[in-house]
Amino acid sequence: MEDVLRPVIVIGGSLAITVLIGWGADWLLRRIDARHPETPLWDLLRGCRLPLQVTVCTALLRGSYDTIKAQAITTHQTAISRLLTLVLIAATAWLAIRVSGAIVESSYSRYAASAHDPARVRRVRTQVTLIQRVVAAVVGVVAASAMLLTFPAMRTVGTSMLASAGILGIVAGVAAQSTLGNLFAGLQIAFGDMVRIGDTVVVNGEWGTVEEITLTFLSVRTWDERRITMPVSYFTGQPFENWSRGGTQKTGTVFFHLDHHAPIEEMRAKLREIVQKSPAWDGRDWSLVVTDTSPSTIVVRALVTARDSDDAWTVRCDIREQMITWLRTEHPYALPRITTAPAVQAQLPATASASRSGSRREDHFARFDDGFRKG
Repeated sequence: MEDVLRPVIVIGGSLAITVLIGWGADWLLRRIDARHPETPLWDLLRGCRLPLQVTVCTALLRGSYDTIKAQAITTHQTAISRLLTLVLIAATAWLAIRVSGAIVESSYSRYAASAHDPARVRRVRTQVTLIQRVVAAVVGVVAASAMLLTFPAMRTVGTSMLASAGILGIVAGVAAQSTLGNLFAGLQIAFGDMVRIGDTVVVNGEWGTVEEITLTFLSVRTWDERRITMPVSYFTGQPFENWSRGGTQKTGTVFFHLDHHAPIEEMRAKLREIVQKSPAWDGRDWSLVVTDTSPSTIVVRALVTARDSDDAWTVRCDIREQMITWLRTEHPYALPRITTAPAVQAQLPATASASRSGSRREDHFARFDDGFRKG
C-alpha cells in the first residue's frame, strides 16, 4: 500500500504546488499591472507562467523522486535523474529567455510611447530585436553545454577538446567565415544605424520596406508583397538606397511630353488645384516648369512633395491621371501629334526649266539627224 501511496503523494503534491505557485504568480502580476498601467512589464511577465510552472514542477520532482521506493524507479534511478536534470536545465533556459524578452520589450514600449522621432523609434526597435536574439542564442548555447556536461563521457571529451582549442578555433573560423561575417555585420547594422526595421530601401533595383533583421539575414517586403531575403553582409559591403534615413519626406516628379502649344500657365493652375485636393500632399511645395524641348514636343515637369514614399507614389498617380484627363477634355491641341501630310515637291526656277527643255530639244534633233544619215 505504501508503494502506491508514496508516488501518488510525491507526484500529486508536486503538481499541486506547481499549479498553486503559477496561479499565485499570475494573480500577483495581474494586481500589480492594474496598479501600474503605465508600464507593460507586469502584463508581459504573465506570459512566463508556463515555463515557470514547468521549472518548478521539474525542480520539485528532481528533489523528491528519490524518496519514492518503488521498484521501477529504483531500477532506473540514474536515467530518471538525468532526464529530470535535462528537463530542468531546458525549462530554466526557457524561463530566462521569456523573462529577458519581457524586460526588453517593456523598455522598448515605454521608449516608443514617449519618443517623438519615428526614425529613432525604428532604430531602437532594430537594436531591441537583435539584442533579444543574441540573448536567446547565448542562453541556448549555455543550456546546451550544461546539458551535455551531465553525461560523463562528454566531460572527458571536453577535457581533450580544450587541449586542441587553438586548432579547432582556426578550423572553425575558416569554415564559418561567411556565417561569422554575417553575424558581425548584423551587430554593425543594429548599432551603426545603417538600416532599421521599417525603413524604405532600394536594393538591386527593388523597392521595399525592411520587415525583419536577424543576425544573419535581412528581409525586405516589396510593394507587390514579395519578400527578398538577403545576407546582412550585403548592406555593409554594397551600396544601397535608404529613403528613410534622415527623414521620410519625399519629392515626386511627373513628366509630360506635350505639343509646343500647351497652355503652361493653365497647367500650373490645374496642378495647384489637384495637389490642394489630394490628401497625400504634405503641403510643403509644388511646381511646374518646362525642362526640355525637341522639334516635335516639349517636356513639362510637375514636382510635388509628400510625407513618405507611399504618399509620393499616390500623389504622382493623381497628378498624372487628372492632368491628362483635363488636357484631353479642355486642351486637346496640347497633346503630342504625329504629322502625316504628304511631302511637297520642290519647284525649279524658270531659267533652269528653260535650259533643261532646250537641252532636251537639242538631243531630239541630234538623234533625228543621226538616223537620217544612216538611212
